[in-house]
Amino acid sequence: MSLKNPYGDFEINEPQALRALAHPVRLAILEHLQREGPATATGLSPHVGATPSVVSWHLRHLATFGLVTDWDGAASKRERWWQAAARGFRFVLPDDAEGQAAGRQLRGEMFARRAEVPQQWLLNDEPRLDAEWRGLAGVADTRFVATADELRQLEESIEELLAPYVRRKEESAPDGARIVRMLRYLLPESGDDQAES
Repeated sequence: MSLKNPYGDFEINEPQALRALAHPVRLAILEHLQREGPATATGLSPHVGATPSVVSWHLRHLATFGLVTDWDGAASKRERWWQAAARGFRFVLPDDAEGQAAGRQLRGEMFARRAEVPQQWLLNDEPRLDAEWRGLAGVADTRFVATADELRQLEESIEELLAPYVRRKEESAPDGARIVRMLRYLLPESGDDQAES
């Protein structure tokens, strides 16, 4: 595990770990632990749509790659508690064919899981926001021309800018702060068409 990135995310680069995380139940388990904190297989079960025994199996599988670990903060030792190894994760697409296929599989699962997020926000959260917060929400669909190096530098700059907010603990946030979710996709086009100005 490397935490050298600005967010302190768990970095994945092994094809086996990418494939493991591409499973919908395992991805749901990890996301729930990252958002809600430590839990047992029984506690996770209703949130991830699987029985406690199935969740337990998936947790052990995630643990083999270091994505989740035992949590020792539970008051009772009768149940096994789990925690995410980091608040987020990221992956680097390996160069080999196996890694490329595993990365595409994980990307596909992540895109599918995020497809409903904006609509659910619009239906459930947006109506409950006051005018100030509603006005700060936004959607952008921006197309630009950049080299691979420029895109890499842009992504690094965005991450450096966001890092203090991502790493801040909720309990140390200033009054009036709330959780904000940013969905950010960088989708380079194939290059079959020449860039338009």
